Amino acid sequence: MPPSGTTPLAVLSNRGPVSFARDGDGKLVSKRASGGMVAVLGPGVVEHNALWLDTALSDADREATAGGEVSAEGYRMRSLPIEALRFRQYYDVIANQTLWFLHHGLWDLPRRPRFDRHWREAWGAFVSVNQQFAEAAADTLAPGATVLIHDYQLSLVGAQLRRLRPDVRSCAFFHIPFCHPGELDVLPDAVANEMLLGLAGAGACGFHSHRWADAFEACCAERGIPSPETFVSAAAVDAAGLATVAESAQCQAELQRLDRQIGDRRFIVRTDRIELSKNVLRGFYAFDDLLTCQPSWRERVIFGAFVYPSREGMAEYLGYRQEVEAVARAINAKWGTNDWTPILLETADNYPRSVAALRRYDVLLVNPIRDGLNLVAKEGPLVNERDGVLVLSPGAGAWDELGAHALEAHPFDVAGTADALAAALTMPADERLARSQALKKVAGARTPTDWFADQLDHARTPDQ
Repeated sequence: MPPSGTTPLAVLSNRGPVSFARDGDGKLVSKRASGGMVAVLGPGVVEHNALWLDTALSDADREATAGGEVSAEGYRMRSLPIEALRFRQYYDVIANQTLWFLHHGLWDLPRRPRFDRHWREAWGAFVSVNQQFAEAAADTLAPGATVLIHDYQLSLVGAQLRRLRPDVRSCAFFHIPFCHPGELDVLPDAVANEMLLGLAGAGACGFHSHRWADAFEACCAERGIPSPETFVSAAAVDAAGLATVAESAQCQAELQRLDRQIGDRRFIVRTDRIELSKNVLRGFYAFDDLLTCQPSWRERVIFGAFVYPSREGMAEYLGYRQEVEAVARAINAKWGTNDWTPILLETADNYPRSVAALRRYDVLLVNPIRDGLNLVAKEGPLVNERDGVLVLSPGAGAWDELGAHALEAHPFDVAGTADALAAALTMPADERLARSQALKKVAGARTPTDWFADQLDHARTPDQ
């Protein structure tokens, strides 16, 4: 395909920076999308005036972007229309039910996965949607342009775009963990190889942690696939945007409500999606162990779990939410009194409420099984006002930066996590202060534009 576009820089991701809906008068209105991708990518995209290519997720999105490139909420964007069945196959069956489970080590192997004919058809849809992104980028990009390809949903675009536009400088960034070679062997060989070749087709491939980069390189080496240049650059928090939320009237009102609920008790907090890899249940079991083994903490501490539903079209996720709610109820029934509810479980997606909890915590629990990074582990220390202690799983990519100043919670060790919570609750004030200051310094050392610049620095044509 001869170069025909005029765009010097494009960013590709499944989910974009803006969503559309109709207001009460039937008029199309835009709203800045929520989520970590927009928070970390947005500042760099705006600063460099990049074009953001994404998928149109709703009828309103498709209508608003039907004419091609649009400007909304400070972004230049183009959304690709994808037929509903094909999108479900690409996103639900392959991205969420296959690749997410693969890279986070979540499969119950005696039962799942099962690669049947329907799954093969879904893989074909995944290849097709990735090809649609590659063709849209190829048509849009100017000669010698740069493209940044984001996350596992677009694992194949690097190689597809390379075939169409070998003149383009590219960088693929993988936001989630990368599986180990033995885990990759669960996939059919042709599919595993196609995924690795797709990523290897980009000029460079970035990760949040050396562990994930090493795992990717090991998978390539085992299968005889030349690895592209890899680099590690952990995403940074948009501290200014976070501060704006923290200082808002809505967040202040939520903080006052929390003060009334918590009183003079100590406050353990987690803020997550209700998602299998986040390990919410073992956090509750660890709290139950704390109350069992250290009865002096009964009625003196509250565990605030500000967690919101995710991917409830999948049976595993719906069942997990039901179990989260049931375990919280059971612990509250076991230990609660007329004046004390041990677990404060809130499942509404209320970001100002979550930020208020981060301002208020004495202990922040972040105990994922695996996480590409985990921004909450960085956001919490930046806004916390009580010299709060971070209890962190080494399974989080953020452990690389923050682990020296946190207490370790092995993701499967419930008793060990309970001990870490107890140590955090009893930590002397001078140690709390020192750890809190160190966490703030590390979490605030870089900005999203620094992270974006790293990607631009590493982007290259595949033959460089």
